[in-house]
Amino acid sequence: MTECKKREGLTKPNELDPDDEYFPSDFSRRQTLDMLAAGGLATAFSSLLPALSNVANAAPDDDVVRIGYLPITDATALLVAHGMGYFEDEGLKAERPTLIRGWSPLVEGFAAGKFNLVHFLKPIPLWMRYNNNFPVKIMCWAHTNGSGLVVGKHTGVTSFDQLGGKQIAVPYWYSMHNIVLQIALRGSKLKPVIKSQSAPLAADEVNLQVMPPPEMPPSLAAKKIDAFIVAEPFNAMGELKAGAKMLRFTGDIWKNHPCCVVCMHEQVTTRKKEWTQKVVNAVVRAQVYASQNKKEVARMLSRDGERYLPMPAKIVERAMTLYDEETYKDPKAIKNAVWGNGRVDFQPWPYPSATKLIVRAMSETLVGGDATFLKKLDPDFVAQDLVDYEFVKKALEAYPEWKNDPSVNAADPFNREEIVSL
Repeated sequence: MTECKKREGLTKPNELDPDDEYFPSDFSRRQTLDMLAAGGLATAFSSLLPALSNVANAAPDDDVVRIGYLPITDATALLVAHGMGYFEDEGLKAERPTLIRGWSPLVEGFAAGKFNLVHFLKPIPLWMRYNNNFPVKIMCWAHTNGSGLVVGKHTGVTSFDQLGGKQIAVPYWYSMHNIVLQIALRGSKLKPVIKSQSAPLAADEVNLQVMPPPEMPPSLAAKKIDAFIVAEPFNAMGELKAGAKMLRFTGDIWKNHPCCVVCMHEQVTTRKKEWTQKVVNAVVRAQVYASQNKKEVARMLSRDGERYLPMPAKIVERAMTLYDEETYKDPKAIKNAVWGNGRVDFQPWPYPSATKLIVRAMSETLVGGDATFLKKLDPDFVAQDLVDYEFVKKALEAYPEWKNDPSVNAADPFNREEIVSL
C-alpha cells in the first residue's frame, strides 16, 4: 500500500493531549455552547448572520486550499486528500487542515472565508441556503453510513421498541442522526419529545437532547443518558470506553445514507472552475483510496499516525472496519447484512433521490427552534439547486474505481432507490 506522503512544514496539532482519548477540556465547553438545544440551529447560528451576508467580500483571493473540519471520520476524504498529497498532485497548494471544535465555529469560519473547503452535516447547507440565502453548494458526499445508536448496558435494551421512557442524546437537531433516529422511533410506535431530563415521560415517549459527541461516552457510563446516536469514532469509543452496546447501525436502517457532505462557496465554483475541478478531483481520489484501504487510512488519521484525529488507532480502526453479524448479534445491530454495507463507506456521488428524501424527512423530524422554512421547500427543486453535479461527475469519470465501493450499484452507479428498513 502507498504510504502517506510527507511534506516539509507538517506540524502536529499542539493543542491535543496525547494522553487524552477524548478531547481537551475546553472542547466540551465550547461545543456545549455551540450545540445549545433550546433554540435549535437557528439560535446557534444567529450570531453568524452578518458574516453570512458579507461572505462574498471576505474570501481571500488566492488559490490555496484551506480546509476546516471536525475530528470525526466524516472528514476522511478531505484529510486523506491532504495527507496523501492529492491536492499537490493536482498542482494546488493546500494548508494543513484546521481542526474545529464545533459546527457553528466551522460555519462561521467558512462564512468568513477562512475555509474554502469543508464538510457539513447535510441539513446544515440546506439551512444556510434556504433559510439564510447563503450561497453554499454541496459538491459531493463525504461518505456513506458511518453512524450508529448505542445503548448503555444499564438499560438492558435490545430493540427500538424498548426505548420508551429513555433519554437519548443526538449531536445536533439538524443532523442525519436525528432524522434516522426519529424514523426508527416512529416505526416502533414511539414518540420523540424534547423535555427537561427531570420531566416525567410517558411509556411511549423518548426524550431527546443535544449533546456534544465528546460528552456522550462519559455521560452514558455515568447513566446520565440511556443511549446516543452519533458519527464515528464516538460509537466505537462508547463501546470500548463506556461499555456501550451497539443497538443498530444507521446504515442498516437507511441503506447507504449520506451524512456529511463536502461544501464550497458557489461564487468560487463559478469564478474558478478549473481550480474547483482540481479540488474535487483530489477529494474523489481520496474517497477511492479510503474505500480500498480503510485500516491504513484509520491509522493515518489517528493520533498514532498523522494526528488529524485525537483518538488512538485502535478506536479509529474499529470505527472504520468492524462490521460483522457475529460481533453484533446481541443486540442484533445488523439486520440487513444482504445489503453488503461497510461500517463506513466512501463514495462521492450525491444521489438526488437521497436529497429529496432528506427534505421530506426533515419536515417530519422534531427539532428545537423554528423550522417553518422547511415547509416551503420543494424536494425536487432542492435536489437540483443545492447540489452541484458538474464537477463531481467529471472527477468520477476520471476515477471509475469509485464504482467498486460496496455502497454503489456498479450496474447503475448514478441512480438508486432509497431503501429504509427497520
